[in-house]
This record gives sequence, C-alpha cells and structure tokens, in this order.
Amino acid sequence: MTHSPPSPDLKTPPDLETLLDQMTLEEQVSLLAGADFWRTVPIPRLGIPALKVSDGPAGARGGGALVGSTHTAAFPVGIALGSTWNVNLLREVGAALAREAHDKGAGVLLAPTINLFRSTLNGRNFESYAEDPFLTGKLATAYVQGLQAGGVAATVKHFVGNESEYQRNTISSDIPERALRELYLRPFEMVVKDAQPWAIMTSYNKLDGTYASEHPRLLEGILRGEWKFDGLVMSDWGGTHSAGASVRAGLDLEMPGPSRARTTLLEEAEHDPATRAAVRQSARNVLQLIERTGTFADPRDTSDSGEREEEYPDTRALIRRAGAEGMVLLKNDGLLPLPQGVRVAVIGPNAATGQVMGGGSAQMNAHRRVSPLEGLRAALGEENVTYALGCDNDRFLPTLNVPVQLDFFDVQSVSFGTQERTGSEQMLFSLPQGLDASDFRATMTLTLQAPHDGTYDLSLYSAGLSRLRVDGQEVIDNWTHWQPGDTYFNFGSDEVRASHFLKAGPHTAVVEFAPKAVENTVAAFSAMRLGFRPPAPQHQLEEAVSAAAQADVVVLCVGTNGDWETEGVDRWGLDLPGRQNELIGAVLAANPRTVVLLQTGGPISMPWLETAPAVLQAWFPGQEAGFSVADVLLGQADPGGRLPQTFPRSLHDDPVHPLEPGLQYPGEHGHVAYQEGLFIGYRHVDRHGLTPLFPFGHGLSYTTFTVSDAQLSADVLEPGATLRVSVQVRNTGERSGQTVVQLYIREKNTQRERPDKELKGFAKVQLKAGETQEVQLELDMRSLAAFDDTRAAWVADAGEFEVLLGQSSADLPITLPLRLLEQWSEPVSSSSKEAHA
Repeated sequence: MTHSPPSPDLKTPPDLETLLDQMTLEEQVSLLAGADFWRTVPIPRLGIPALKVSDGPAGARGGGALVGSTHTAAFPVGIALGSTWNVNLLREVGAALAREAHDKGAGVLLAPTINLFRSTLNGRNFESYAEDPFLTGKLATAYVQGLQAGGVAATVKHFVGNESEYQRNTISSDIPERALRELYLRPFEMVVKDAQPWAIMTSYNKLDGTYASEHPRLLEGILRGEWKFDGLVMSDWGGTHSAGASVRAGLDLEMPGPSRARTTLLEEAEHDPATRAAVRQSARNVLQLIERTGTFADPRDTSDSGEREEEYPDTRALIRRAGAEGMVLLKNDGLLPLPQGVRVAVIGPNAATGQVMGGGSAQMNAHRRVSPLEGLRAALGEENVTYALGCDNDRFLPTLNVPVQLDFFDVQSVSFGTQERTGSEQMLFSLPQGLDASDFRATMTLTLQAPHDGTYDLSLYSAGLSRLRVDGQEVIDNWTHWQPGDTYFNFGSDEVRASHFLKAGPHTAVVEFAPKAVENTVAAFSAMRLGFRPPAPQHQLEEAVSAAAQADVVVLCVGTNGDWETEGVDRWGLDLPGRQNELIGAVLAANPRTVVLLQTGGPISMPWLETAPAVLQAWFPGQEAGFSVADVLLGQADPGGRLPQTFPRSLHDDPVHPLEPGLQYPGEHGHVAYQEGLFIGYRHVDRHGLTPLFPFGHGLSYTTFTVSDAQLSADVLEPGATLRVSVQVRNTGERSGQTVVQLYIREKNTQRERPDKELKGFAKVQLKAGETQEVQLELDMRSLAAFDDTRAAWVADAGEFEVLLGQSSADLPITLPLRLLEQWSEPVSSSSKEAHA
C-alpha cells in the first residue's frame, strides 16, 4: 500500500486525531519505541519529526556518551539543590537548563530525580533532593515549572520505589500502602498536580511483584486515573519487559531503541482490539509530547553533530550562586568566615580536583571543574595559598586526559576506520557506519609518560572484553577470565589492577576490546577504562602535616567523587574512604585552625568532629565549585544550605538497619521490604529517641536569627478550611544572611500510627543585619491528613493538633495549638477531588 505524502504546515500544530487517522497501525507502533539511544522515530511522510531526549538532572549532556561528550554546563547535584530549600532558585535552575537542552537539540530532559532518601546507603542519594516528601515535592514542582516554561519537557523519575541500586533491574520494592502514599508517591503527586509535567519515567524495579513499567494500578489507576496526568510515560533505559501488556498498562514509550521488548507489538495489535486501542492512545501521547515541546512548529537539529557548546555568563553566575547557597555549615566555632589576607594551606584529595558531580547517567562533560585550590588562589592570591595532597580517595585508578586513537575492525579484522578522541575512558556509542555493535573489535592506543624509573599502577575495567599491552607486553588480561562486576551500571567488570615497571619516558599502551553480551543489558553497551598512577610519594601525609603547621588556616578538602557516589551500585558505608580520617586527625593536631570541607553525596561518620572547629558540607556543587567554596569560606556568600537529610551517628541509627543485611536492606530473594513503613529520616529519629550527628533541616549562618510572634488565622478549623500561619523572623546578628523557617504538624492523641511530626511548610528568608520580616505559610486539609488504606482515602481526624515552628527539625521553639472540629476525608478515587466531611 502506498501513501501520497501530505504537505503539512509545520508552523501550525497539527490536529493530533487527524494525524493519528492518517497513520497506519505500523506507524503508530513505530512511535512507541526509540529510534536509537536518545531519539524517537520520525515519520517524514506525515511531517512527524524525531524528538531528542537528554540526561539529566544537573545538566543537559546531549546525545553523546557519559564521558567525552559535548561540553555543557554542570549544575549542582540534586542533594545540593535540595539543601537550598529555595523554590525560586530551583525555578531559575530549571529555566537555565531549558536553554542548555535547546543547545543540545533536545526537547526532553530526563529530570528531575525525586526518589526519597530511605537509606544513607542509596547509590543515587546525590541525585535526589531530600528524605522528606513535602520538601522534595515543592522543590521539584518549581524545577519542572522553570524547565517547561522554556519549552523543554521534564521527565519526573523514577516512578516509583527506586530507593537503592541493589539489584535495581529486577528487585521488588514491597511497600506498605500508607508508606507508599504518604512518602514515596507524595512528591510525584505534588509535581503532577501543581506543575503538570509532560513526561514521567518509570523505575526499573518492581512494585509489590509487578514491574513499575507495566503496573496497571500505578500507571492507569493512580497516575492517570486519580491524579489526572495527561502526559507521556516512558521506561527507564532497558526497563520495558513486554509488548502489548506494557502498552495496555499505560507505558507509552520504550527506551532506548531500536525496540527489544516490543518487537511483537504490531502483531499483537493486529489481533487484539484492546492492544490496538492502547497503541493509538500511546501514539497520541508521543505526538502530544512532540507538540508540547514545539517540535512540530520548529523541528530541532537532533543530530549529535549539531550540538552547541555555548557557555553563558549568567548561567555560570547562577551555578556559582546556587552552589554556595546549597552549602551547609554544619559546625563553626568562630573560625569562619576567613579574613582577607589569611595564609591558607589547602590540603586533601579533593583540594586540587574539582569534584563537581556524581557518577552514572547524571555525569557530563562540564565546561570546567573549578577546584577549591583554584577558587581560593583566585580569591586570595597564589602567594597566600599552599597545597599538599595528604592522601588519595580513589576508588579506581585515575584516568588520563590525553589524546587516544580508536581503531575499529569487524571480526574478520577488516578495518572500519579510525577516530581521534581524548581520555583513557571511552564509551563506544558512536561506531563507524556498518559495524555490528554486538560483534566488532577495537583498539585504543595512547602514550603513557613515566616521569621517572619506577613501578607504576595500571588498571582496566570494561563493559566487554579487554586486555592491555604496554610496549607490546601484555600487562592486564580482562578477556580470558572476564567476570561481571559493578561498573558501567553492572554491565561492566570489576577493576583489574597490575603493577608494571617503566623506565622514565614515553611508552605505548594499547587496549584491545570486544563487546560481550550481558543478561538484561539495555542494548549493545561497550566501554573501557584504563587507569594509570605513578608511584605515590613516600611521605604524603607528613608533607601535608608540615604544610598545615606553617599556615594560618587549613582548608582540608576530603570526601568522595563520582566513582563512589554513582548510579548502579549503593554506597560503600559511612566511613570516609582510604586514609582520610587519619589525615584529618593529623592535620587537626598540627593546626587546630582547620576547616573540614566535605564533598560527598550523602552522610558520613565524623570521628574527628569534636576537635574540628568548622565543618562545611559542600556536596558536588557544579562546575564553579571552587569559586562557590571560596565565596562561602571568605564570607562573600552566606552558607545558605540546610540539611535535606538526617546525618546519623552510625549505620546502626539508619532507619533500614544495614548492619543486619536482609529483607529490609538491601533485600533477599528478589524482594526488599520497606518494613520501617512511615519512619525514615527524622521520623525514625523521633520514633526511637535518637540524637543524630546532625538533624534534618540543620545548618548555620554567619549571623543569627530568631522566630517569634507566630499566629494562626484560626485555632479551630472546620473541615475543608485553609489555615494561614504567620511568624516574625529577625536577623539578630551583624551581617546579612539566610535562614529557613520550617513548619511541622503534630497530631495529638492520634488513633492511628503517625510520625511525631511532619514537615508541611517552609520558607527561605534572606535578611540584612537587624532586619525583620513576616513570613506567611498556608496549610490545607492534606497537611493534617494521613492515608487510611482501609477506606482508600486521605483522612484528618477531628481533634487536637500542634503547629511547630523553628529553624530545624530539632529546633522548634514555637508550638501553637489547633483543633479540627470534625473529621475531613478525601477518597483517592474521587474524580472531582472534592473533599467529603
């Protein structure tokens, strides 16, 4: 059957129903899986363009590989943005990311990540916002609003129950209904209702035994039925597991492409009316996303070669400001801010390296990675800043930023050409045309420079088979006995290391590579990473101690990096890796005037806390990291961050008790049971009477604040009423600064199990010295309600409540009584969303 191509007016959005009527069933089906890793399938005869998507939450990477792709702006990671508690700032970040996405030819950004911090050991802890659903929902709503106002679709993820990386592709998150509704679904519900996101991404895991990507109750019942979501639902990459069943369950788009799970979808749709109707609706949702992003009217250049690397001064300024505002001053005995003219020793494994992002799909090729050393030298002058390494914190041997030559061959050794790239880690997404991605050969050739005779450390890991030869001699065999590990999203091997003597001078290194099929892989995934490290100086720690003793002040830069905090594997524990705690102790002994600057993606233990006069949690604050750090340390910016996650004293105080591995964490026999129910984070702390290392909401300023004169618009409420809360905030110090007013609700004499208190309102306030501002917060009935799973309704019982106000979950000096006269309820099945008293 032939079709005469219509001549659509590309500047006028098409009528989607007419367009669907013009499409064959085969064409409708073709829209429901990607064309490749980043693009949907175009249909030129009907004027339907391809739509490009891009990772991710902290920057628009574009269509390239996770390493070595087009340069782009790297924003603070999720937990750093969460620490700002600033909805207006999140809206600004979303708007800036829309421009970045446009530069990459993308109409869809795979962000934000809004899973909660159930455990301190979640590998993607750094990528999300908070342990609290209300804080997460408010921040994500603003981010989505800013992004979509710029014509770029948000893809809110991962829906739902992806709170750890252990066996994430297959594990079933078994979540009690109340916890599911009150915690894990709540931020998604808030974003869907308040920001109307254009896309949702399902999680890899199962929910109560059924894959989230084909869960009818989750996708059709809750998301579309209860919340009235009208956008597109896509799978995570490789997270589609069926053809007709997934479409009928409400999953519109399988990613990436070409299709793996939906190869039989056309045949099923031809023989089953229900599948055929579902295909049409999902195709409509794809077309609607193309329309909403303006791609019908203005088709983008979705090719990777068309990506722009333009850098914007206002974006750099925004990243620098956001990075500083997310930094949390955990402790300060008067050492900070530092005075101008101070002589500083910058010490530690993160001192001379800009740790600006976490690992996995959130990483990108940043325009720059400003280190704390660079930032402080720019601010204080090089003559006032010395440097010492002290120790390393490497999980893997470092890569080399040197030119490499990639040569490609088929299995008969026929050459398919050469590519010149940079860096000793390469992801082989872009292969020469005609080369079979599942069956080829490649070599990576580069030069190793040995500064002196000695024994050097080399390493290799790969998604695929690999071996390393240096000057023709085999040094590492990761081919003959390749074993699966936890690199490259669990598709790669573990790191294989070797020591090899090199004479001073250049040496030729060649990595041979062949792809290897891995069960449940998203596609033909091929990557290799060569690590190289000269022999470590024998007296690193002693040199650091000497530098510390000679300085006025030490800035000790410790923590982790994107190898430790990454997608695909959970965190290692709470102790700082390597000899960092030893380094901290030695430096503090040599110079008590030491600021411990932490860069991690989540909580750590701090055995040195009592002796450290100042501790600043800087997270991974984006490409301007060192400038943001200098701004805060020198008082050019107030440390505006407040913890979005409780810092426990030890793993024993973690709500999922990971010291006793099992069904609750990380899981057993394909299931992880959320046995703690409602009690994560500060809710867990309150329930068990714990004293955390630092509480949820904690953070210090360089000035002081008081909250006082709080008032309620009414202390007795009728069902369905709205409550307004006002409070006076005063800067009682001598300099301007920021604080966060936090409002929690407590139900007294509750008849059902509830947390002691729950965050239901907050406001970021910036005041000059001596300035006072009235803050107003508004509460609705949902702020008082709990989920009644026997009635499938939100219920606020008649009785006594308390409104708690302060500046952290452990600092709530104001308590106001409140009474609800009669019970209020809202059934979740109510299509009108009308409350029922």
